[in-house]
Order: sequence, then structure tokens, then C-alpha cells
Amino acid sequence: MSANKQGRAIPETALKGSLRDFRQPAGAELIRRGDGFFAWQDERREHGLWPYAKSTASAPKTHCSARTDCGEEVSGVNFASQDYLSLASHPQIKEAAIEAIEEYGVHSAGSAALLGNTRQSLQLERTISDYLNEREIVLYPTGWSAGFASVQGLVRPNDHVVLDVLAHSCLQEGARAATQNIHFHGHLNVEGLARRLQRIRNTDRENGILVVTESLFSMHSDTPDIAALRATCDEYGATLLVDCAHDFGCIGDDGLGHLGLQNMIDNVDIIIGSFSKTFASNGGFVAVKSRATAEYLKYYSATQTFSNALSPVQAATVLAAFEIVRSQEGRERRRRLMDNILYMRNEMAKAGMETLGDPSPIVPVRVGAEGLARIASRELASVGAIANLVEYPAVPQGGARFRVQVMADHSAEDVDMLVRLMREAMRHADLEFRSYRENDPSPGSVRGWEAASNAA
Repeated sequence: MSANKQGRAIPETALKGSLRDFRQPAGAELIRRGDGFFAWQDERREHGLWPYAKSTASAPKTHCSARTDCGEEVSGVNFASQDYLSLASHPQIKEAAIEAIEEYGVHSAGSAALLGNTRQSLQLERTISDYLNEREIVLYPTGWSAGFASVQGLVRPNDHVVLDVLAHSCLQEGARAATQNIHFHGHLNVEGLARRLQRIRNTDRENGILVVTESLFSMHSDTPDIAALRATCDEYGATLLVDCAHDFGCIGDDGLGHLGLQNMIDNVDIIIGSFSKTFASNGGFVAVKSRATAEYLKYYSATQTFSNALSPVQAATVLAAFEIVRSQEGRERRRRLMDNILYMRNEMAKAGMETLGDPSPIVPVRVGAEGLARIASRELASVGAIANLVEYPAVPQGGARFRVQVMADHSAEDVDMLVRLMREAMRHADLEFRSYRENDPSPGSVRGWEAASNAA
């Protein structure tokens, strides 16, 4: 056992294990299947090692107050919120939301397939269409539901879905809902994709193939060669889908993300976007090239047909955000954001911490073993900094990391503070975790912990 700052012993089970261990519980009593997970979770919570389900006690700005899920207060510099251009509290955004409430109230009160559309949502469709070179737009109540629907709404049981192994949960779940013919290829591995497609076409030349990737992967902050994916899809008669949740609106001079930077906007068959990262609201969209495809999605993708439409407040908020994103102010905010990103990555490197991937609003900072990362997360919160911990199975085992999320309104002083506090937290965590490994009496435990610490 190890001991936390209060001198309480930390049991081994709180430092080991993962959510994957409880994914397939057994037993005839469905209601009792969560008991094992809750016991493990609560043991972590008791020792300050459960970093999830925090709630903000103030607006999610660059500095904020939050509470853990057991009510403990955490305050300080905030690098845990997805508000990349710092629009969530922008006066223009708040004014648009208030005006929408005054005119419409707060609820769409219906599915978009019935009476849930509003003047704002129809204008939002036209605005996004104009931004994406006149594509047809279908709106969804969340980004997750848009990703799910883009696969579930178009793929049928005899079709095939080929996904990057790190594709988002919404895309994987959409595939599972649509077909049993699901294939994965290595992350960003175009040759691996080609091999998968060749195997499929060797035995099936009749059915559709949907190739699914993301323009910016949120756990690794890296991006595919979209032109190479397009060429491979063309060779095997496959449809290409790109989820742009994390870079749409906030990367590139024009805000078109990596699709724009790679000049591939017109060469992708299906584009998915989310409003929750850059556009100060919930919601998402699917952009396709024909009205026939858009109309089909409206009535055959379950999360559109059978969900309430975006509220008038959400639609008005996103419209106001688009106005800013496409303006000179938006360009200036993107430049400030990228300046902060590059400064963050440089200062982390100078402090001896490893950042992963390419420059983006997501700066993954590698920690290593899950037990070490849990202690580091507890320490970081205790010294006045908020950043999200990501651990296995969301990332490879032994590859736990802080997913630092940068905003345009962060200052150099904010970045300096986080780097200093994170370095301090990780140094204290390393000492405590090392003590645990050295005192663990179980056979091979030190070798096991060291292997986990060094795993990539």
C-alpha cells in the first residue's frame, strides 16, 4: 500500500484496474451488475483518485471553480473545458441566446421531422451550407448523435464499415447499430486500410463500404492524410466520412480545420461537425453533397427522426458563433489560440514533459502508468489547476495522459502556471508512486509497475 497526503493508505485496487474490467458484467440480476464497478470507483473516490464527473461552480472560463462528484471544491486555472475560441461567455453569444428565449422560449418542443424546426435552425443550415461550399446540412441535437447517425442512417446490414481503430465512440456505436461487417485498421495507417478494402472487395463487390476517420483525433492530437484516404477509397469503390468535431471552426486561417488545410473540403463524401467545441453550444451536423442523401438521413437516422430538434436557444447561439468564427475577430481568436498552443507545447518541453501529436487545441501530456496518473491528477487539483486525466481504455494501457484543452483567452501567465503546477504535481506523484512500487510485496510487482510506467 501507499499513503496519500492525509496519511491514509491507498489500496492497490485503487491504483490498478480500468473501466474495461467492468464492461461485461455477468449475473442474472441486471440491477446488481454495477456493484463491482461502484465498489472500485468508490474506493478511488475515497482516496481522491476519481477525477471524473466534476461540475463547474462558475462559467467555464480560463479560471473557474469546480466541484468533484463528492462535493470537494477545486478552483484555479482551467484547461479542462472545450471552449476553444472562448465564445461560451462572449457578450454577442449571450445576447443572441437571450433574444431567442424572448422570442421562442427555451424548447423546440418537437422532432425536426415534425414541428421542431425554427427560423434559427433553418438559417443555421443555410449558414453551414455556405461555409462548406453549398453542401446539404442535417442538424442533430448533439455532436455524438450526428456521428452515430452518419453511419447508422446510411449503412445497411450487408454493407461494410472500415474505421480507424481510434475512431470516436459515436462512430463505432453507429457501425454496430447498422451492420456486423465492421473492420478496423491501424491508426492513420493508409496501407492497412488498403489491405482491409482489398480483402472486402475480393469477396464482396456488390455492397457498400463506408471508410470512417477523424480530421483531428482528440486523444492523440494527430490527423490523417485525407488525400491518401480519398485515393484509397476511390480505388476500392468506398465512401469516405470525416468527423471534424475538434478542429472545425478553430484551426486554419479560415477555420475549416484540417480539411481546409489539406484542401479536401470538396473531396470528402460525408462531413460531420460538432457545436460543442468551438461554437458555444450543444448540437452537431452531417454535411453531404446531395439533397437526396440529406432527406434520407432526416427520416432514416434515428437520432434525428426521434429526437427533439435543437432548441431555438442552441440554434441562435451557434448562428452567432458562426458569425464570429467567419469574421476578422474569429481569425484573430484562432491566431491567439494557436499562439497559446505553440507556447504551451514549447514550455512543456522545456519543463521536461512530453506532449503528443501535432499542434491543436488538445495538448496531450504523457504521464504513463495509470496509478501514477491518478495520483498526479489528485495532486494537480490540490495545487490549483484543472485538467482532464485520460486513462486506459480510452488510451493505450500504460499511456495515461492529461488532455490539456487550450482556449483563445488563455494568457501566457495561465500557461506558465499550468506548466509549473503540473510539473510539481507529477514530481510529487512520482515520489509517492515509486514508494508504492518499492513496498509492494507481490512477486514481480516492481517489474510490472515499471513496465506499465514505460509503456507507450
